[in-house]
Amino acid sequence: MAADSSPLTTHVLNTGDGVPAARMALSLHRLDSTLMIWSMLSVGTTNEDGRCPGLISQEMFTPGMYKLRFETGSYWESLGQSCFYPYVEVVFSISDLDQRFHLPLLMSRFSYSTYRGS
Repeated sequence: MAADSSPLTTHVLNTGDGVPAARMALSLHRLDSTLMIWSMLSVGTTNEDGRCPGLISQEMFTPGMYKLRFETGSYWESLGQSCFYPYVEVVFSISDLDQRFHLPLLMSRFSYSTYRGS
């Protein structure tokens, strides 16, 4: 699937080193509101630009609660460094399917932030 056809995109930046966070594993999950359990929808790895194209198709993208889990500990370990957060989970709700959603993650070894981008 082309990157621009996904209604949900992400971009991970290693702000400590001022570079994209390449080769970081991540996964996308949706909450089953009846059973109250998370179902994994897709897994991926960021590319050299820190992006992970094709997270979810328009057909699979339905209203509900989602989370993106970023494997930050493994990323820092691959660089020979330690970190405080072994993973980051960002939980968000989707109601308007006519919009596109961009979820950047800005991180260092000891902090992270995120926001809804455009």
